[in-house]
Amino acid sequence: MSLDCYPDLAPETGEVVTEELYYSPDELVKAFALGPGAEVEPHEHGDQTNTFHVLEGELVVVQGDSEEVVEAPGVVVHERGVAHGARNESDDVAVFTATMAPMG
Repeated sequence: MSLDCYPDLAPETGEVVTEELYYSPDELVKAFALGPGAEVEPHEHGDQTNTFHVLEGELVVVQGDSEEVVEAPGVVVHERGVAHGARNESDDVAVFTATMAPMG
């Protein structure tokens, strides 16, 4: 078991880089790095709760019909079936993890 599995994420402008950090039958944890101007399009997980942990920078987090700027360190919970996404409107890289559960 590795306690330090934080990947080297270095996206270019407009690029989204992802890395799977952990998977089990119960949950999935992915890291996302958004370069300036990059976006994760709104989407939903009908059977999963999805929690964003903002680790670096700031994101505009979309949840349903609302948007909010969330700075690191920040946490946003997206309930099952609620459309959500994120975009980076800053000039710096923004990094967050997304934890999805349950997985099945």
